[in-house]
Amino acid sequence: MRFIKFFFIVTILCFLHSCSQPSLYQSKHYVFGTIVDISIYGEKEKKAEEATQAVLHEFVRLHNSLHAWKKSDLTSLNDSIAKNKPYRNASAELIEIIKDAKTLEDASNHLFNPAIGKLIDYWGFHKDEFNPISPDKSKIKALVKKNPSLDQIHISGSTISSTNPHVKIDLGGYAKGYALDRASKILRDRHIKNALINIGGNIIALGQHGKKPWRVGIQDPRGSQAIAKLDLLDGWAIGTSGDYQRYFMIDNIRYCHLIHPVTGFPVQDVYSVTVLIEPAQNAGTLSDVLSKPLFIEKEENRGAIAQKLNIHHYLIIDNNRISMTQTMADKIQFLDGHSQKKNHLEITH
Repeated sequence: MRFIKFFFIVTILCFLHSCSQPSLYQSKHYVFGTIVDISIYGEKEKKAEEATQAVLHEFVRLHNSLHAWKKSDLTSLNDSIAKNKPYRNASAELIEIIKDAKTLEDASNHLFNPAIGKLIDYWGFHKDEFNPISPDKSKIKALVKKNPSLDQIHISGSTISSTNPHVKIDLGGYAKGYALDRASKILRDRHIKNALINIGGNIIALGQHGKKPWRVGIQDPRGSQAIAKLDLLDGWAIGTSGDYQRYFMIDNIRYCHLIHPVTGFPVQDVYSVTVLIEPAQNAGTLSDVLSKPLFIEKEENRGAIAQKLNIHHYLIIDNNRISMTQTMADKIQFLDGHSQKKNHLEITH
């Protein structure tokens, strides 16, 4: 039995033209259980530092409010749901997040399902440190039969309740993207025109890096380097879900943190899914959420779910094969040493 744990994996590798330029302010931090990189171009150091601190303050606030297992507003809500009691005086922000997550769950045919927190707990992926387990099919089946869904959440004013006490909300597939949107707004409100924010591989771009766009890379899910690069334009966001980010191995079987809400088991045979999101008020959120349904959905149904969710640019890597939309293929460039990947390239429509 082999156990592999990563405290962080940066799925998207940033290609900055020069880290020594005085007009490029960079800082690295640890929030949301992962590495956060903030790069600001073309501003005086004091202004860039103050803007960065404002973003970090917001990240810490969100981390403390939306944490899935340490004491937070979300754990208080989950405790009330488990006791079949209404949760009163919920913040307007928490209510809006749950409403939005519910809309996205419905749109994804429930493949993105933040209500399966008890399944995530069972597999141990709810914590920074987790141990491998031999899956008990009967226990997993029992958890799945409880059929938790955000559709069972009801909101009246500032009160949140659920008809299913087995609902346990985990926003791990939503919060980082939401934080990107909050960070983008904070920087724009402070008149920061050019920045790149990277939360554990979910990235959003503001403006550009000097005279060139910000450049990011797509990581090889079975290696430590990037296999391709692309320019990330103003307001665009990119995110990757991968089976190499949080996983363990038992008997040469990989169990990753991306769990199918219907089977209750981690998805296998998909290495990574990258989505590129066009500018929108919630581009960051979508970059975090929308890679999950594509990762979980059966191969023959991916095109349909992508169309339903308006995912126009995506790339999927599985067993020695890369498939992507034509619009994504037009935007990326394979790096030296990975040009052979083109031999296994499939364009989807």
